[in-house]
Amino acid sequence: MPTINQLVRKGRKKIIKKSRSTALRKLFNARTRRMSELPASQKRGVVLLVKTMTPRKPNSALRKVARVRLSNKQEITAYIPGIGHELAEHAIVMVRGGRVKDLPGVKYHIVLGKFYTTGVVGRRRGRSKYGTKRVGGTIPKAIPEVSTETATAA
Repeated sequence: MPTINQLVRKGRKKIIKKSRSTALRKLFNARTRRMSELPASQKRGVVLLVKTMTPRKPNSALRKVARVRLSNKQEITAYIPGIGHELAEHAIVMVRGGRVKDLPGVKYHIVLGKFYTTGVVGRRRGRSKYGTKRVGGTIPKAIPEVSTETATAA
């Protein structure tokens, strides 16, 4: 525990949080052919390869992943969420951060419903993460009741 005098002299240092999705922080300047720092929440990329991976122990499945070259010339492995996809080589996708815990080296997710990706068909809950529109239209409004006074007068 520091004394008041020590805090006055040195102060407290702020802990800087490191980003895990480092490829989204970089920008490639094509004119100068240099990389620079410019954080972005999503980036566009081109699919190079679509494959399946097996997760770490104790899980067992075939997880769908894609190798993507981002607009800043970096290659990453991104997870394809949801059941079923139509992604193929040369498809243009949007990538966001977010790691997949049981897949080593996968630190990014593909955003569904943007560019060449379609939303998950038949999805009703948590639709925003899977690029699906609402099914069944809007909620019907209450039908106004006819008062008995106007009905008897007519």
